[in-house]
Amino acid sequence: MKRVERSRPSPVETSRVFRLAQRAASLPDVQAEVEANHDNNRWWPTSITDTRMRMLAAGWSTRVSYRTITTYARVINSADTRGFDALAASTDTELTQLVQPLGLPRARIGYLRSLADLLQHWDKEAISPTAADADTDELIHAFATHVRGASYKVAQCALLYARGYHSGIIPVDSGMVTKLAPALGVPLPQGSLAHEQLRHLLEATAHTRADDLRALISKHHYDVKIPETASPTWWLHLVLIYLKRLHLNRPSHRICRNRPVCLQTIDCPHTRP
Repeated sequence: MKRVERSRPSPVETSRVFRLAQRAASLPDVQAEVEANHDNNRWWPTSITDTRMRMLAAGWSTRVSYRTITTYARVINSADTRGFDALAASTDTELTQLVQPLGLPRARIGYLRSLADLLQHWDKEAISPTAADADTDELIHAFATHVRGASYKVAQCALLYARGYHSGIIPVDSGMVTKLAPALGVPLPQGSLAHEQLRHLLEATAHTRADDLRALISKHHYDVKIPETASPTWWLHLVLIYLKRLHLNRPSHRICRNRPVCLQTIDCPHTRP
């Protein structure tokens, strides 16, 4: 898989991301979802402490609808109780029984097997995916290349969850590429490379506009905990994710059809009352 070279986003692009986050952060439904999932995310709970299990959970959370999150949580809790080593040593029949409620058992077992192989390789090469000096881009590229069914978006999620919410990674799912990027007026390449390019833009915005984003959090009284030394990358990720899920995934009269030319995007003079 081709690696995406990190480029410096333009001030125009980072300003567009900030303006959209500024408007989205003021929406009560977005704020409610962000607060519910910020300090202890339902998909990637803090109760799982083994970084290997976190990378596994991130992969197994794909293609699981929000309606079945309770089933997903039950499967992940059961897997975490068994432990990563026990799972890796399990037979395909045993693993199929475990992941059957999530569907796609062969794909999920393949993800586990190849993840275990990659982690074993990293261990032999003394590569730690959670090391402070580790190259995030290189790790994501290696993960997406060698873990079966991972792709860039899953690799981003796995590394984020392994390192912790506030590690500086902003994962980009398919909806953010197809719905959020057009709202921003950001051109992206075709295929999986788009996920990395948009991630670079969002992370750059979070770092360069960190003080402005913290001001938004304070202005709207968000009940979230962010380490003083961390940029609000996790908060920005959730704001944009829930803007997409609640307002961009389905037609909404509140979204301006003239975006990104119209800078307001939501509840502007062009939208219907």
